[in-house]
Amino acid sequence: MSGTRSDGELLRAIAADSDRRAFEELYRRYAPWLTARLRGRCADPAVVDDVVQETFLAVWRGTARYHAEGDAAGWLWRIGSRRLVDALRGDGARGRLRQALARLRHRDEASAEERVLAGVEHGDLAGALVRLSPELRAVLQATVIDGLTTREAAVLLGIPPGTVKTRAMRARRQLREELA
Repeated sequence: MSGTRSDGELLRAIAADSDRRAFEELYRRYAPWLTARLRGRCADPAVVDDVVQETFLAVWRGTARYHAEGDAAGWLWRIGSRRLVDALRGDGARGRLRQALARLRHRDEASAEERVLAGVEHGDLAGALVRLSPELRAVLQATVIDGLTTREAAVLLGIPPGTVKTRAMRARRQLREELA
């Protein structure tokens, strides 16, 4: 492993020297992973490919700033997921809800939350989701629909893990009350 540079070394070389080899190594290391993660959120491979390209362009151009103490994968995920949200905003809430429900139907084994969501009339669910605050919806999206762990959701959303747990609990409680 003598020739392998750390993520931090690669990112510093890209930022300081526009090191193309460092960029290519970072891309090879993370593009497949980022693509797979984004495809869990978006069924359109063309949109995902565009978002991955935009994410790495932001790294190359220096418009996204990496802080040395952070996790490179989490940092790339935040950039990519935010760019995906921007790309999907054109679909509107109905399109995003359709994609979320389609992802739920295509999973092999449904979680308890997915079974509850699948058993609810789509109109009722859509209304209940719309009435959640944006903060609660974001946590629900990350933990239930995207299947992220509490820690991963915390990194993605830029909030402490305890806040993720609290918001998830509040979102589930509010949905149970509205759908009962």
